[in-house]
Amino acid sequence: MAKDKEKHFSFLKIFIFIILIISAIIAYGFLIEPKLITVKEQKITLDNWPDNFNGFKIVHISDIHYGRLFDEKSLQKLVNSINEQKPDIVVLTGDLIDKDTHMTTNMANKISNLLKKINAKAGKYAINGNNDLNFDEWVNIISNGGFKDLNNTYDTIYNDGYQNIFIAGASTVKDKLSINDKLKTSIDYLNSFDKNGPIYKILLLHEPDTIDDLSNNPFNLILAGHSHAGQIRLPFIGAIMLPDGAKKYYDSHYKLENSDLYISNGLGVSNYNFRLFNTPSYNLYRLVKK
Repeated sequence: MAKDKEKHFSFLKIFIFIILIISAIIAYGFLIEPKLITVKEQKITLDNWPDNFNGFKIVHISDIHYGRLFDEKSLQKLVNSINEQKPDIVVLTGDLIDKDTHMTTNMANKISNLLKKINAKAGKYAINGNNDLNFDEWVNIISNGGFKDLNNTYDTIYNDGYQNIFIAGASTVKDKLSINDKLKTSIDYLNSFDKNGPIYKILLLHEPDTIDDLSNNPFNLILAGHSHAGQIRLPFIGAIMLPDGAKKYYDSHYKLENSDLYISNGLGVSNYNFRLFNTPSYNLYRLVKK
């Protein structure tokens, strides 16, 4: 009888221990991990890369979902962190605002004023995400924040020389236009060069899976978001919940023929205020000579 009681007590201790571990993991996923910000650095080595662009730094932010867990204090922390990197350009690949946010004029102004504080030597660029389409204020927030709206258009970036980097953007798939229509003007521009065109070509997307629908892909570097890398990742399993538009491409890097596709795992949360084994982050790319 005493042995049975001892076994029962041992089982109870193990059960309580398991419950405590699960509770701690849940608390960490709700209260701690979503509020962290890390930087993922990636060196991209290139053949025949010119000296004037050697070490060119790109900061890639995405999926902030302002108004859910990401607030004014969080955005200020992000701005400070980005400025420490001294980037040449900063790109935002969508979902600046969460779909459930109650946007006010005061909030829009706060976001713009903080975005304006981001310093980038050669420019700041943004495209919208599926959540952003819910807000007419997005265009003014981006413009007043010093970002160029790159939805379905392009720009060229010079850095102390005649050579340039080409950067194009495509708006979210939620606007129903095909990616080929969105990028027609950009690709026509690239096709106009027999020689001496841009030395490097960058594309900004929100939903990474849309790249497979592009008939002609002339881009060297594709930057996307949307996937949140699953938001919850389990050991040996990986991402367990993925949104439409990021079912195929959702991890940090893919090689697509002549293109490198990098996907941000996002800074905010969507649908549920929980992240696990998937710390919020932004990416820093350095373009360097091989």
